[in-house]
Amino acid sequence: MKIKSLFIAGFMSAGLFVTAQDAAPENWFNLDKSQDNVAGVSTEKMYKELLKDRASQTVIVAVIDSGVDPRHEDLKSVMWINEDEIPDNGIDDDKNGYIDDINGWNFIGGKNGENVNHETLEITRLVAHYQKKFKGKDASALSKKEKKEYDRYKKLEKEINDKRDKIEQQGMGYIMFASAIKKIKAGVGKDNISVDDLKGFKTEDEEVANMLPRLIDIMDKQGASFEEIEGEIAGASDYFSGQLNYYYNTEYDPRSVVGDDYSNSYDRNYGNADVQGPDAMHGTHVAGIIAAARDNDLGIKGVANNVKIMSVRAVPDGDERDKDVAAAIVYAVDNGASIINMSFGKGYSWDKEVVDKAVKYAAKKDVLLVHAAGNSSLNTDEEDNFPNDRYQKRGWFRKKMAKNWLEIGALSWKPGEDAVASFSNYAKGNVDLFAPGYQINSTTPDQGYQALSGTSMAAPVTAGVAAVLRSYFPALTAEQVKDIMMSTTTPVKQKVKKPGHKDGDALVDFSSLSKSGGVVNAYLAVQKAMMTKGKKKIKKSANTARP
Repeated sequence: MKIKSLFIAGFMSAGLFVTAQDAAPENWFNLDKSQDNVAGVSTEKMYKELLKDRASQTVIVAVIDSGVDPRHEDLKSVMWINEDEIPDNGIDDDKNGYIDDINGWNFIGGKNGENVNHETLEITRLVAHYQKKFKGKDASALSKKEKKEYDRYKKLEKEINDKRDKIEQQGMGYIMFASAIKKIKAGVGKDNISVDDLKGFKTEDEEVANMLPRLIDIMDKQGASFEEIEGEIAGASDYFSGQLNYYYNTEYDPRSVVGDDYSNSYDRNYGNADVQGPDAMHGTHVAGIIAAARDNDLGIKGVANNVKIMSVRAVPDGDERDKDVAAAIVYAVDNGASIINMSFGKGYSWDKEVVDKAVKYAAKKDVLLVHAAGNSSLNTDEEDNFPNDRYQKRGWFRKKMAKNWLEIGALSWKPGEDAVASFSNYAKGNVDLFAPGYQINSTTPDQGYQALSGTSMAAPVTAGVAAVLRSYFPALTAEQVKDIMMSTTTPVKQKVKKPGHKDGDALVDFSSLSKSGGVVNAYLAVQKAMMTKGKKKIKKSANTARP
C-alpha cells in the first residue's frame, strides 16, 4: 500500500484542518537548524557552502510508486528519458522487454492500456486463497500441516471481519455528517455558506441539528470554509467505502486487468508504458521532494540538483503485490537506476523470497534502496512490515541483511517533545534514521502543489540526499553512501513523545527510535564524503544473473 499522506480524520476531536499557527515553515525540509531555526536536512546550506563550484554527474533515481506526472512544470525537465527507445512506435527498440518505456514502466497495467487503481490488502488475498483451498473440507480430517494453515486462515479471516465491523462503525459518523451537509446546503440555498448562515439556520431535523454545532466550531475556530469541509467529508466517505469495497473484500480481484501469469513470480514482461496511471498524487509528490527543478523559480526545490526520475508504477490504492515490487526493482536496476525510492509497505507478504532476490540483485549492481518505515506508530522490531532488509532464507553461509537498504522514519518540524511525527513507525533495530516527513510541500498532478505527511515523504528526502552523494562523489558505493549517511545524522538530544502514545508522560530518548539515533543531514554527509575514498563501483554491465 502507498504509505499515504495521512488522512486527517477525527473531525470531532482533532479537527479537520491545519491552522496557520500550526503550518510548517516554507521549504522546511531543506533548511538548517542553526541558520533557519528549523530542523531540516541543511540542503540549502550544503549547496551554498560546500558544492557551489563542484562538478557533478547525473544519477537516475527510480520512484517505485503509484505513478508520476511527467508533464508537471517542476518535474518535466528532470524525468528520465530512455534515449534508446523511439516514443509511441509500438516497438521494443532497445530490446529490454518493454515497449515504448520512455519514462519508465507500469507493472500494474495491461497491454490494452487499462490500469489497476484499487486493490485488496495482502491479508485479504491470503484469506481469499485459503477460502478456496479449504472450501468443502472437514477441518477435523486435515493433516498436521494443513491444520496449521487452517488455523492461520481462521485467524486472518477473523481479523478481516473485525476490521470490517470497525470500519462500518467509524464510517457511519462520516456518512451522517455528509448527509447533514447536503441537507444544510439545500436548506440555506446558496453556495458560499458562512458561519453566520449556519448560526441563523433553523431545522427540525435532529441529525442536522446535532451536526450544526460541530460544523460551526470547525469553521469558526479552525478557519475552514464550508466547501473545504464538504470536500473533506466526501474524501472520508470515499476512504471508508474503499476499505469495504476493495481493501477487505475477498471477492474483489483486479489482476485480470494486468493479464500476467500471476502464478509465476519471475514472469516480468507484462504491463504498459503509462507511468502516470489513474492516480499519481502520491508518486508525483515523492518525485518532487527528491528532484523538483531547483533552477526554474517555480513551485518548490527538490533535494537533489542533478537527478533524473524514473517512474516505475507498481503501487495501487491497496497493497502492492510482491511480484510487481520485485519486477519493478529489477527493471530499475537494469535500466540504470543508482537509487530506488520505495514509499510503500504492508503487514503481510505473499512471496517475500522473490522480493529478497530482487534486493540481492540490486545489491550486486550497487544500487541503494530507500524505504519508508510506515505510518502505524509501531515498533517494527516487534511488528511485521514488508518489504524489509531481513532476508527470509538465512543461515551460516547466507547473508542475513541487505547492506544496500535504508529504512526511514518521519520527523516533524516542531521542536521539543513533538519532534517525531506521531504516526511514524520506529525501531532501534529495523529503522535506520529519521528525516522530515510532516507537512512537506511538493508537486502533485496537473501542475499542483500540496503539503502532505508520512514516512512516504521522509524516504524521498533521504533518497535525495543519497542522490547528491552519488552525483558529486560517484566513486562511492551504495554501502558507503549508507554508512556516510548513518554516521553523520544529527542527534535529537531531548526526550520526545513516543509515536502512538497519547499519554503526555510517554517520553523516550530520540536515540531509542532508530539505529543511528539521529536525523539525516545533507551538509554533514557531504563533508564526510569529501574525506572518504570511494571504492571501485560495480559496472552496470557486470554479468550478474537476473533473479
